[in-house]
Amino acid sequence: MFGNWVEKNHDFFYFIFRVFAGLLFFQHGAQKLFGWFGGPKVELFSLMGLAGIIETFGSLAIAIGLFTRIMALIAAIEMLAAYFMAHVPTGLIPISNGGELALLYFAAFLIIMVHGAKICGIETAIFKKEFF
Repeated sequence: MFGNWVEKNHDFFYFIFRVFAGLLFFQHGAQKLFGWFGGPKVELFSLMGLAGIIETFGSLAIAIGLFTRIMALIAAIEMLAAYFMAHVPTGLIPISNGGELALLYFAAFLIIMVHGAKICGIETAIFKKEFF
C-alpha cells in the first residue's frame, strides 16, 4: 500500500530531492564567494573561487531545473576532485578524512545527472524539452 503511493509520487519526491540538493550545495558556494553562513570569502580567481562559482550558480541551476544534467555533471566532477585533492591526502576512509559530504554530493549529482529535471524544471517549461 505505502509502496504504491510512493511509486505514484516518485517524480514529486525526486523534485524535492533535486531542490534540496541544489539549495544545500548553494550554501557552500555562497560561503566561498560572498562569505555568507560563517565562511571566509575566497579569492575569485583561484581554485576555491572556481569551486565557489560552480557551487553557487550550478546549484541554483540544478534547483530550478535549468541545464540540470550538465550542471550536475560539472558539480559531480567538482566533488570528486575536491575529495581527492582535499580529503584523500589525509587518509582513504571518508569518515576519517572528512570527505563523506563530498562523496555524498557526488552520488546525489550522479543521480540528478541521470534523471535530469523531470517535473517543475525551468528548462522544460521554457524549451519544452531537456537538453543533454
